[in-house]
Amino acid sequence: MQGAIAYTVRTISVVVCMISHSLRWTIRDLDALPDDGGWKRYEIIDGELFVTRAPHIRHQGAGGNIHVELEIWSRQTQLGKPFQTPGVIFSPTDAVIPDVVWISQERLANGVDEAGHLTVAPELMVEVLSPGELNEQRDREVKLKLYLLHGVQEYWIVNWQLKTLEIYRRSDTQLQLVATLLETDTLTSPLLSGFQIAIAQIFL
Repeated sequence: MQGAIAYTVRTISVVVCMISHSLRWTIRDLDALPDDGGWKRYEIIDGELFVTRAPHIRHQGAGGNIHVELEIWSRQTQLGKPFQTPGVIFSPTDAVIPDVVWISQERLANGVDEAGHLTVAPELMVEVLSPGELNEQRDREVKLKLYLLHGVQEYWIVNWQLKTLEIYRRSDTQLQLVATLLETDTLTSPLLSGFQIAIAQIFL
């Protein structure tokens, strides 16, 4: 009898495990999650749910400084708009909240849904790394592939702890690492003609 019970328990555990691994989250599922006042960030990539805590203030500061400089440049050129922590929905199973984006007027014109989410890929995505191996893997590998797939032209990965900024730029079918900028360097981009910012200024 005890053997039968143990077998039943193992069988149930296997079934539950299979269900949890086969579950694919969608943007509709996110609507059912409780509102925690912004303490958590919910993202879905290829149907997998990623939950992160509200970031460190230095993390937010770096993203905010990049957004300010992009905003100033965009107002001068009228070529596009930057947004900080927007919802970007690529598909029902791919929805992310990058730290900063910049999107051209052409893409923005028809790329916003009724809830105010972007539904097209911005030309530029910026992610500020959060501490932890899993967080770093998500930004360096999982999101890199996602952004490549959906047509992002340039991807900046910011490390506020090391005070560095990595530039990944589209080349043929890849987003390739073209530079790792240090605190003494200046950031420019062919995507944003005339834009520049000292890396040290990002981490003030």
